[in-house]
Amino acid sequence: MISDIDALDSVQDGKLLMKFVVDFIKISAFSTLIILFMGDSSGFAQSKQPTKPPAAAPAAPAAAPTIVQVKPEPSQATWLKVCGDDQNTKKKICYTTRDFVSEQNQPVLAVAVYDIQGDPQKVVRFLMPLGFILAPGVRFNVDKGAGYGGKFGICFPVGCYAEVAVKEDAVQAIKKGTSLFVSVQNQFAREVAFQVPMEGFAKAFDGPPVDPAVLAAQQQKLQEQMKKQAEEMRKKMDPNAQGTTNGAATPTPDPNAAPKQP
Repeated sequence: MISDIDALDSVQDGKLLMKFVVDFIKISAFSTLIILFMGDSSGFAQSKQPTKPPAAAPAAPAAAPTIVQVKPEPSQATWLKVCGDDQNTKKKICYTTRDFVSEQNQPVLAVAVYDIQGDPQKVVRFLMPLGFILAPGVRFNVDKGAGYGGKFGICFPVGCYAEVAVKEDAVQAIKKGTSLFVSVQNQFAREVAFQVPMEGFAKAFDGPPVDPAVLAAQQQKLQEQMKKQAEEMRKKMDPNAQGTTNGAATPTPDPNAAPKQP
């Protein structure tokens, strides 16, 4: 769940605090230009008959993205709307968020749509899994609609944050949509699109915020589930932990020990 309202400081006025400037395309084009002018200077001293350049080969069609379907986190009944006051701007900030997992219930990503009081600009924030190329950024589209691009901001051991600044029309499209396709590039520069179901988003976005007590209870339940999953994973990876109960290992009988007297 993306639940840090203070993180909105990084998107005030639609800008990230951390700005990435990657211009490999211009560098590559400039290097090619130098090679063209320096590779064969003798040709400029001779009069040559102009030759017809060879026909360009047709461009290969772009590969279709790999679609990865995710489902809502089972412990979350629906989208959550959380509101609070930004101490810096004195404005009310609400975000509507939900976590998504794989078919094996492993955490994959989280989505949050931020609404800042009196600000026409909205922010769609993602917590994406690790292992993707950061420079191309992130892009999302609703169903088969137009795409909206954004950038990654910062990474943590649990994933990388990315955000996209949008207007009200994008939020309305999200509210009416069925699926949100979140696209990134993997380490092989191939596009991967996560298909996120948006059922229930519009009702939560337009509805009242969740009660803080309910939110705390849900977070506690989620932490307990994560702790249980971590313990199960530890037991699978450590065969010696199979006989462990409440952190204490079951003693193994010593075959050389003398038998107990009746």
